Amino acid sequence: MKTSLPLIAAVAVLCAGLATLNAADEKHLAGPKGGRLLEKTEPHAEFFLEKDHSVTVTFYDANLKPVAVTSQSVTVVADAKGGKATIEFEKKGDVLVSKTKLPEGDGYNVVVQFKQTADTKAQNLRFKLETHACDKCKRAEYACICDE
Repeated sequence: MKTSLPLIAAVAVLCAGLATLNAADEKHLAGPKGGRLLEKTEPHAEFFLEKDHSVTVTFYDANLKPVAVTSQSVTVVADAKGGKATIEFEKKGDVLVSKTKLPEGDGYNVVVQFKQTADTKAQNLRFKLETHACDKCKRAEYACICDE
């Protein structure tokens, strides 16, 4: 019994380490416009921060071909240093465009609330909005596709 407890602890530590390695190796798909592809949405949604700090959300099929917005809706909650800001979106052509801009600054948390239809439960997708370019893939850090 004395040997089993240290062995079980060692196996638990090893499994935790492997899970961490697998999570770190997870790559994100590249958004066609250079934004962050929200892979857990159907159709896939790309969050793209425009130069003026407005946001465009474009939808893509499985082959990353653009598809028109139908019943999807998006709301973004930005938790910036100045407080939380809720950003609403409106349909413009085949995409959703933010009605207001994200707060200025960098390095704050963003929650994208995605709804497939008006009566479905929202999916919350979280990430840190960092706009500086990644050294490896040259994309904005929030949309980085590197495996680190």
